[in-house]
Amino acid sequence: MRLTLTTAVAMGFCTTLAFAQVPAQQGPQNPAVKAMDSNNAMAPVAGANSFTMAEAKSHIEGKGFTKVHALKKDKDGVWRGKAMKDGQAVPVSLDYQGNVN
Repeated sequence: MRLTLTTAVAMGFCTTLAFAQVPAQQGPQNPAVKAMDSNNAMAPVAGANSFTMAEAKSHIEGKGFTKVHALKKDKDGVWRGKAMKDGQAVPVSLDYQGNVN
């Protein structure tokens, strides 16, 4: 009986040490705020968009696009329009997260 009790206490102590040695996670796996110069999605993300047309145009221009025009918010809350990038006329979009595609 005494051996059983000693063994149980020793096993409990070892288990406690094993749990204590698990390293803590080093911060969240995704950043809380994305960098201003990069997208966190490869395609526009649907969602309630609070950007005004002027803010959308300014944000798109901030990503290197020029001559931004024909902006309209679609049913998914994504601003879509046309712009120039590297001398080419291209379609452009801005989602509620600030991703420009």
